Amino acid sequence: MKKRVAILISGRGSNMEALIKAAQNDDYPAKIVLVISNKDSATGLEIAEKYGINTKIVLRKNFTSDLDFDDHLSNILSQLKVDIICTAGYMKILTKKFVGEWMNKIINIHPSLLPSYKGLNTHRRALQDGASVTGCTAHIVSAELDSGPIIMQESVLIEKSDDEDTLAKKVLRLEHRIFPESLRKIASGKLIIKDNKVLDN
Repeated sequence: MKKRVAILISGRGSNMEALIKAAQNDDYPAKIVLVISNKDSATGLEIAEKYGINTKIVLRKNFTSDLDFDDHLSNILSQLKVDIICTAGYMKILTKKFVGEWMNKIINIHPSLLPSYKGLNTHRRALQDGASVTGCTAHIVSAELDSGPIIMQESVLIEKSDDEDTLAKKVLRLEHRIFPESLRKIASGKLIIKDNKVLDN
Protein backbone atom coordinates (compact mmCIF):
# COMPACT_ATOMS: atom_id res chain seq x y z
CA MET A 1 0.00 0.00 0.00
CA LYS A 2 1.44 3.36 -1.03
CA LYS A 3 1.88 5.98 1.68
CA ARG A 4 -0.38 9.00 1.32
CA VAL A 5 1.61 12.23 1.12
CA ALA A 6 0.67 15.91 1.40
CA ILE A 7 3.07 18.66 0.35
CA LEU A 8 3.12 22.10 1.99
CA ILE A 9 4.39 24.96 -0.19
CA SER A 10 4.63 28.75 -0.20
CA GLY A 11 6.11 29.54 -3.60
CA ARG A 12 7.19 28.18 -6.95
CA GLY A 13 7.06 24.53 -5.94
CA SER A 14 10.10 23.17 -7.79
CA ASN A 15 10.84 20.61 -5.05
CA MET A 16 7.13 19.79 -4.97
CA GLU A 17 7.27 19.06 -8.70
CA ALA A 18 10.29 16.78 -8.20
CA LEU A 19 8.27 14.80 -5.64
CA ILE A 20 5.20 14.63 -7.91
CA LYS A 21 7.30 13.40 -10.85
CA ALA A 22 8.93 10.70 -8.71
CA ALA A 23 5.55 9.57 -7.40
CA GLN A 24 4.30 9.01 -10.96
CA ASN A 25 6.47 5.88 -11.16
CA ASP A 26 4.46 2.74 -10.46
CA ASP A 27 7.11 1.34 -8.11
CA TYR A 28 7.37 4.52 -6.02
CA PRO A 29 6.03 3.80 -2.50
CA ALA A 30 4.18 7.11 -2.03
CA LYS A 31 1.21 8.86 -3.61
CA ILE A 32 0.80 12.67 -3.54
CA VAL A 33 -2.81 13.27 -2.46
CA LEU A 34 -2.78 17.02 -1.72
CA VAL A 35 -0.74 20.21 -2.07
CA ILE A 36 -1.49 22.98 0.45
CA SER A 37 -0.18 26.53 0.13
CA ASN A 38 -0.25 29.27 2.75
CA LYS A 39 0.11 31.84 -0.06
CA ASP A 40 -2.60 32.34 -2.68
CA SER A 41 0.08 33.65 -5.07
CA ALA A 42 2.15 30.44 -5.00
CA THR A 43 2.89 29.39 -8.59
CA GLY A 44 3.35 25.84 -7.34
CA LEU A 45 -0.45 25.53 -7.11
CA GLU A 46 -0.78 25.74 -10.90
CA ILE A 47 1.98 23.18 -11.37
CA ALA A 48 0.28 20.74 -8.97
CA GLU A 49 -3.05 21.17 -10.75
CA LYS A 50 -1.32 20.51 -14.10
CA TYR A 51 -0.41 17.08 -12.72
CA GLY A 52 -3.97 16.50 -11.51
CA ILE A 53 -3.10 16.90 -7.82
CA ASN A 54 -5.75 18.38 -5.52
CA THR A 55 -4.74 21.76 -4.08
CA LYS A 56 -5.89 23.90 -1.20
CA ILE A 57 -5.05 27.44 -0.04
CA VAL A 58 -5.04 28.06 3.72
CA LEU A 59 -4.26 31.66 4.67
CA ARG A 60 -2.96 32.65 8.12
CA LYS A 61 -5.01 35.88 8.11
CA ASN A 62 -8.21 33.82 8.35
CA PHE A 63 -7.23 32.46 11.78
CA THR A 64 -6.83 34.10 15.17
CA SER A 65 -3.56 32.33 16.00
CA ASP A 66 -0.85 30.06 14.62
CA LEU A 67 -2.30 27.26 16.76
CA ASP A 68 -5.73 27.64 15.15
CA PHE A 69 -4.12 27.73 11.71
CA ASP A 70 -2.13 24.55 12.32
CA ASP A 71 -5.12 22.81 13.93
CA HIS A 72 -7.10 23.48 10.75
CA LEU A 73 -4.19 22.16 8.69
CA SER A 74 -3.99 19.05 10.85
CA ASN A 75 -7.72 18.39 10.45
CA ILE A 76 -7.46 18.58 6.66
CA LEU A 77 -4.53 16.15 6.64
CA SER A 78 -6.21 13.74 9.06
CA GLN A 79 -9.42 13.68 7.02
CA LEU A 80 -7.39 12.68 3.96
CA LYS A 81 -5.61 9.98 5.98
CA VAL A 82 -2.22 11.49 5.17
CA ASP A 83 0.75 9.37 6.30
CA ILE A 84 3.65 11.72 5.52
CA ILE A 85 3.92 15.50 5.12
CA CYS A 86 6.65 17.07 2.96
CA THR A 87 7.47 20.74 3.46
CA ALA A 88 8.85 22.03 0.15
CA GLY A 89 9.71 25.71 0.40
CA TYR A 90 7.04 26.16 3.07
CA MET A 91 7.95 29.49 4.67
CA LYS A 92 5.81 29.30 7.79
CA ILE A 93 7.23 27.79 10.97
CA LEU A 94 5.09 24.92 12.23
CA THR A 95 3.87 25.06 15.82
CA LYS A 96 5.30 22.63 18.36
CA LYS A 97 1.81 21.18 18.81
CA PHE A 98 1.53 20.40 15.09
CA VAL A 99 5.01 18.87 14.97
CA GLY A 100 4.13 16.78 18.02
CA GLU A 101 0.93 15.51 16.43
CA TRP A 102 2.84 14.52 13.29
CA MET A 103 6.04 13.43 15.03
CA ASN A 104 8.48 11.68 12.66
CA LYS A 105 6.02 12.11 9.78
CA ILE A 106 7.21 15.48 8.40
CA ILE A 107 10.13 15.66 5.94
CA ASN A 108 11.81 18.95 5.05
CA ILE A 109 14.45 19.88 2.49
CA HIS A 110 16.95 22.54 3.56
CA PRO A 111 19.54 24.24 1.31
CA SER A 112 22.62 23.68 3.46
CA LEU A 113 24.58 20.88 5.05
CA LEU A 114 22.92 20.94 8.45
CA PRO A 115 23.75 21.69 11.22
CA SER A 116 25.56 24.49 9.30
CA TYR A 117 23.48 27.47 8.17
CA LYS A 118 20.10 26.83 9.73
CA GLY A 119 17.34 29.26 8.82
CA LEU A 120 17.31 31.69 5.89
CA ASN A 121 19.86 33.13 3.43
CA THR A 122 21.99 29.98 3.53
CA HIS A 123 23.90 30.60 0.28
CA ARG A 124 24.70 34.22 1.11
CA ARG A 125 26.04 33.20 4.51
CA ALA A 126 28.13 30.37 3.04
CA LEU A 127 29.69 32.76 0.51
CA GLN A 128 30.31 35.43 3.16
CA ASP A 129 32.08 32.84 5.32
CA GLY A 130 34.30 31.75 2.43
CA ALA A 131 33.03 28.17 2.71
CA SER A 132 34.48 25.74 0.15
CA VAL A 133 31.55 23.35 0.16
CA THR A 134 27.80 23.49 0.67
CA GLY A 135 24.82 21.32 -0.18
CA CYS A 136 21.40 20.31 1.02
CA THR A 137 19.81 18.19 3.72
CA ALA A 138 16.60 16.19 3.83
CA HIS A 139 15.58 15.74 7.44
CA ILE A 140 12.73 14.88 9.76
CA VAL A 141 11.11 18.01 11.19
CA SER A 142 11.44 18.49 14.95
CA ALA A 143 10.18 21.23 17.26
CA GLU A 144 13.52 23.05 16.95
CA LEU A 145 14.05 24.73 13.56
CA ASP A 146 16.20 22.74 11.07
CA SER A 147 17.37 20.37 13.79
CA GLY A 148 15.58 17.04 13.24
CA PRO A 149 17.20 13.69 12.37
CA ILE A 150 18.99 13.75 9.00
CA ILE A 151 17.80 11.38 6.27
CA MET A 152 20.16 12.33 3.43
CA GLN A 153 22.70 14.99 2.54
CA GLU A 154 24.51 15.83 -0.68
CA SER A 155 27.32 18.32 -1.15
CA VAL A 156 28.71 20.52 -3.92
CA LEU A 157 31.92 22.52 -4.18
CA ILE A 158 31.68 26.30 -4.04
CA GLU A 159 33.68 27.78 -6.93
CA LYS A 160 35.37 31.17 -6.72
CA SER A 161 33.10 32.33 -9.55
CA ASP A 162 29.90 31.37 -7.69
CA ASP A 163 27.46 33.99 -6.52
CA GLU A 164 24.23 33.54 -4.58
CA ASP A 165 22.25 32.78 -7.72
CA THR A 166 24.61 30.21 -9.27
CA LEU A 167 25.06 28.50 -5.91
CA ALA A 168 21.30 28.31 -5.35
CA LYS A 169 20.85 26.67 -8.76
CA LYS A 170 23.58 24.09 -8.07
CA VAL A 171 22.11 23.21 -4.68
CA LEU A 172 18.55 23.10 -6.05
CA ARG A 173 19.58 20.37 -8.51
CA LEU A 174 20.77 18.31 -5.53
CA GLU A 175 17.53 19.02 -3.64
CA HIS A 176 15.48 17.70 -6.56
CA ARG A 177 17.47 14.46 -6.33
CA ILE A 178 17.62 13.77 -2.61
CA PHE A 179 14.12 14.91 -1.59
CA PRO A 180 12.29 12.25 -3.67
CA GLU A 181 14.89 9.65 -2.66
CA SER A 182 14.48 10.51 1.03
CA LEU A 183 10.70 10.23 0.77
CA ARG A 184 11.11 6.90 -1.01
CA LYS A 185 13.30 5.52 1.78
CA ILE A 186 10.90 6.64 4.53
CA ALA A 187 7.70 5.63 2.70
CA SER A 188 9.06 2.18 1.83
CA GLY A 189 10.14 1.54 5.42
CA LYS A 190 13.80 1.11 4.43
CA LEU A 191 14.60 3.81 6.95
CA ILE A 192 12.87 4.27 10.30
CA ILE A 193 13.10 6.95 12.98
CA LYS A 194 13.94 5.72 16.45
CA ASP A 195 15.29 7.64 19.46
CA ASN A 196 15.60 10.79 17.32
CA LYS A 197 17.82 8.99 14.80
CA VAL A 198 17.24 7.75 11.26
CA LEU A 199 18.14 4.05 11.10
CA ASP A 200 18.25 1.32 8.45
CA ASN A 201 15.35 -1.08 8.85
